[in-house]
Amino acid sequence: MKVLIIGGTGTISTAITEQLLGRGDMEVWHFNRGRGETPAGVRTIIGDRRDFAAFEARMAEAGRFDCVIDMIGFQADEAESAIRAFKGRVGQYIYCSTVDVYTKQAKHYPITEDGEREALPSFPYAFNKVLSENKLLEAHDPGTFPVTIVRPAQTYGGSGTAVPSIADGNYNLKRLREGRPIVIHGDGTSLWVACHRNDVARAFVQAVGNEAAFGKAYNVTGEEWMTYDRYWRTVATALGAPEPRIVHIPTDLLGLLLPKKAEWCVENFRYNNLFDNSAARRDLDFRYTVKWEQGIRGVIAELDKTDAIEAAGERPWYDALVEAWSSAEKLMAERMAGLDG
Repeated sequence: MKVLIIGGTGTISTAITEQLLGRGDMEVWHFNRGRGETPAGVRTIIGDRRDFAAFEARMAEAGRFDCVIDMIGFQADEAESAIRAFKGRVGQYIYCSTVDVYTKQAKHYPITEDGEREALPSFPYAFNKVLSENKLLEAHDPGTFPVTIVRPAQTYGGSGTAVPSIADGNYNLKRLREGRPIVIHGDGTSLWVACHRNDVARAFVQAVGNEAAFGKAYNVTGEEWMTYDRYWRTVATALGAPEPRIVHIPTDLLGLLLPKKAEWCVENFRYNNLFDNSAARRDLDFRYTVKWEQGIRGVIAELDKTDAIEAAGERPWYDALVEAWSSAEKLMAERMAGLDG
């Protein structure tokens, strides 16, 4: 089979590429900007996905693909371009979406694929994924443009690491090792899932050429339902760090003080993220095989090879936030002293 991955060098795409090559019967292509390392045996088309005319022309020159896996589509106009580029010239179009398309807060848990998809415009990443999904599902046709949608949650592996409540990067790992406090939104009890990229990639690979998956969407997520506190306590254990000093700060306050850095916390992490993978288990042979502690130990080992945790640097705003919250707690305690009688 001739398979094109739009992207190909990201956290999930790297594992998909490795697994496709490992099958031995796949001709694997990438389309990207040519900035990442390409594995041996992969053919690369270099270009800019956002230059729609050039992208569509390059795809026409490349000929028919048995399957296209779109790992980097985020905007509705990119979905429209993909439809123009591949309709009538592809055996299957697999779109990497996200579980963030589902309405926050969900009406029922765990969330199934037919759950309400009403992500808000205030969360552009999720909102634009919904618009893209809608375009692709409207264009779905078993004969000319069979569409499959895969919706991962947090996926990690390689250098893809744990997700902090605010901002991003490896600085929380550094702080844990040094015994410094880390901030967790709310009271730390919102539920979260994480899945290793090898398990997620296996579902994508099993979807390739799988007619049972045509016209369907699949949740492909972690299956350990962890509070955010437990998630980070497990990271501390994997690091061999001291018992974490967790500072709980109300989510609304984080959004008020750090609207950019706390966007994902306000729009996503504060809600329970629990999903039903039954459909992917049935049709894609999805299996959750890498537990969080095992998986994050592997990530830490990879990061330590390049001293990436130690190189995370300082973030003065983070310490300022912790100090401001500590001072505010003390002030409130003083003002309320004796009033709970």
